[in-house]
Amino acid sequence: MRGNRYIQAVSDVSFDLAAGECLALVGESGCGKSVLASALLGLLPGNAQLRGGALLGGGEQLHDGAQPEPGAFEARDAVDLIGADERTMAGTVRGRRIGLIPQSPAAHLSPVRTVRAQLEETVRELTGTPRREVRAAALAAAGRAAFPAGHLDHYPHQLSGGLAQRAATALALVADAPLLIADEPTTGLDRELVEHTVTELRRHVDDGRALLMITHDLAAAERIADRVAVMYAGRVVELAPGRDFFGGPGPRHPYAHGLRAALPERDFVPIPGMPPELGALPAGCAFAPRCTRTEEACAQTPELVDGTACHFPLTAGAPAVVGAPSTAAAPEGDDR
Repeated sequence: MRGNRYIQAVSDVSFDLAAGECLALVGESGCGKSVLASALLGLLPGNAQLRGGALLGGGEQLHDGAQPEPGAFEARDAVDLIGADERTMAGTVRGRRIGLIPQSPAAHLSPVRTVRAQLEETVRELTGTPRREVRAAALAAAGRAAFPAGHLDHYPHQLSGGLAQRAATALALVADAPLLIADEPTTGLDRELVEHTVTELRRHVDDGRALLMITHDLAAAERIADRVAVMYAGRVVELAPGRDFFGGPGPRHPYAHGLRAALPERDFVPIPGMPPELGALPAGCAFAPRCTRTEEACAQTPELVDGTACHFPLTAGAPAVVGAPSTAAAPEGDDR
């Protein structure tokens, strides 16, 4: 909510995510990626309004009739994350069924407790590890995130941005939650640490868990993503297999095509213009004011069909969609 009016930050988003799969959610800042993550975790402000549903679980199967391990969930029923109350989210979902690597890790770390204390507490609460083994388990969790043991007794304010990022990653990995939401998990890391983090996240997926990775780092996404969802102005405009998005035929939506073309190893040419404010979206296709392919049909909002929300999707081998947009064909009412 802004002032006395509501801003529709995310709309018409629909996707599924299976165990053993990584979905990379990409797009420019302000397109609604982190808002979507907060909605799934029940972390939006109290005045936010939500509609729709987000079903977690319900399809888990125990092999060979095996019983759950001690500490595993007794109930395997699905939870609607949008409709669940705070007691459910805090008691059985956050940390246990969904882990979070937050976009702003320093804000999620307790300022009055050391990293070691926070790791050990998380181990005790979420895993049921015997007290005598908690210290070793916390140290192992730090190692998974490449957090140096020599900094475990530091407080958050004593950490650099990169170290805070690794501390938050260690905390998120402790319980090996069935679903991990990683919001910009490589921010503040050098390339070597990015590689370590991506490898650990991929291992998390390959062990049969799901990963929703929100990122601007398309190079990291290329290494880890089974599928890619591209958001623009609060909507998913492309949903494609990772192998098709980064190789093969490439993206079909002009915006998604431009994102990939902006990579240094490709054309290294940015998309012209700026994304619109969510509170002042143009009529019809929100990308039309920045697109070189606009036609009269773009005055209508396109639906997501066959993985692309575009009236004129690109074909394989199409040239990069960069350059000055065609203002003459922009939707009516847009004066930019």
